Amino acid sequence: MNDRQVFLKRSSRQNFPVGLQPAKAWTAILGLALVTALFILAGLGKILNILFPAGALAVGVFLYFRYPLLYMGFTWWLWFLTPLIRRLADYRSSYTEPSPLLLAPFLVTFVSFVTLWRNLTRIYKQGGLPYLLSLLAVFYGFLIGGISRPPIKVGIALLDWLTPILFGLHIFVNWRHYPIYRKTIQRIFLWGVLVMGIYGVIQFLVLPEWDRHWMIKAEFSSAGRPQPFMVNVWSTMASNRPFATVMAAGLLLLLVNPNKGTLATPTSGVGYLSFLLARKRTTWISWFLGLLLLTSSLKANIQMRVIVTIVLTIISVVPLVTLEPFSEFLTSRFSSLSELEQDNSLEARQDTFSELIDDALSSYLGGGIGGPAHDSGIISTLLDLGWFGTMFYMSGILLLMFSLFQSSETRTDQFASAARAIAVSTLIQLPLGRPHVEVQGMILWGFMSFGIAAKKYHKYQQTTLKT
Repeated sequence: MNDRQVFLKRSSRQNFPVGLQPAKAWTAILGLALVTALFILAGLGKILNILFPAGALAVGVFLYFRYPLLYMGFTWWLWFLTPLIRRLADYRSSYTEPSPLLLAPFLVTFVSFVTLWRNLTRIYKQGGLPYLLSLLAVFYGFLIGGISRPPIKVGIALLDWLTPILFGLHIFVNWRHYPIYRKTIQRIFLWGVLVMGIYGVIQFLVLPEWDRHWMIKAEFSSAGRPQPFMVNVWSTMASNRPFATVMAAGLLLLLVNPNKGTLATPTSGVGYLSFLLARKRTTWISWFLGLLLLTSSLKANIQMRVIVTIVLTIISVVPLVTLEPFSEFLTSRFSSLSELEQDNSLEARQDTFSELIDDALSSYLGGGIGGPAHDSGIISTLLDLGWFGTMFYMSGILLLMFSLFQSSETRTDQFASAARAIAVSTLIQLPLGRPHVEVQGMILWGFMSFGIAAKKYHKYQQTTLKT
């Protein structure tokens, strides 16, 4: 039995049916969820700070080796929900900063290092040079940072930078299983958009006490004021920018998801409404550019289906946006798009850029990862990795992007086209954000890798048919 047959046999019952099969995998997942809920209700957040990451890691290792599709789903849902779990734990116990609980998605994603280890000698031959270049740059930044920065900050920064690349590499190496991965990721993001969208709307209308408590304790001023109708929605995540980036990806996937069924209308409604309520103009613009790239890359008949879907979505969302209290809150943000000269946040970014640009351009070796995070990903990368590390890191990303535009399967494979659009629309946020690390990095590296996996899979299929 070859590797593909083994994988499919192990994954054949991982379609998330009502019966929640396979039983062992779901026993582990639901067991972790139950223990987490009990500790939150009991006010044992301090213990949960250690127990939850450790338990998540144990479940992640188990799923990685036994149930690879559930491992992927479990990993994404941890990224979606862990910040909310942290807020609930802190609210019932006491505020903890930094919170060890937030390590859970990083640790579970890091399990995919096993994929790198197992395939280290074959990655280059398989076309994985871009991943190796970026990994080399990150380890370079880690070594430099270890000399001059606090070890804990450098270690956390290593997880920020490294885990998205490892997860992307995991997808790339398993390109032979692309069809079942494609189906799995569409299901994950369909439900993810629905759950995060519903919570985002509730957060805006009600602002649960645990969210309000966290806003005050964390001095989270960029989210607005800690009262209903006045918050820039961040839903289940840690900030509105990562939330908006994940939602943008999910909403683009929703346009080409063939299995959305009766969930299409409610998911689109709450998804787009919460996406707008995040009030992140950079992400709005990047989503729109991703939409243009997606529709332009499809065949004419598929384009028409997507355009009809967009029109129906607009018809369902516009009435919601024009209702109070949404309309006044959003109108002020929409109007700022045409009044950038009066934008205080843009002016502050320009001042920061002016202060740091000279240091960034003269940073040849860099200060290492773990330094202060800045709004501009370009500035941060140059300061952390220097020109030397940045050239390697960005070469990896640009080589993958170039490869995505050298394939023709996006004309017929809607998911591959969406993956490319998501990757590009995420990367273009680099001047005004940090889309290459943490959960935003998961979106960037994950969907770049899905696009490359699609290319390799379709090429293999064509070669097989010819022979």
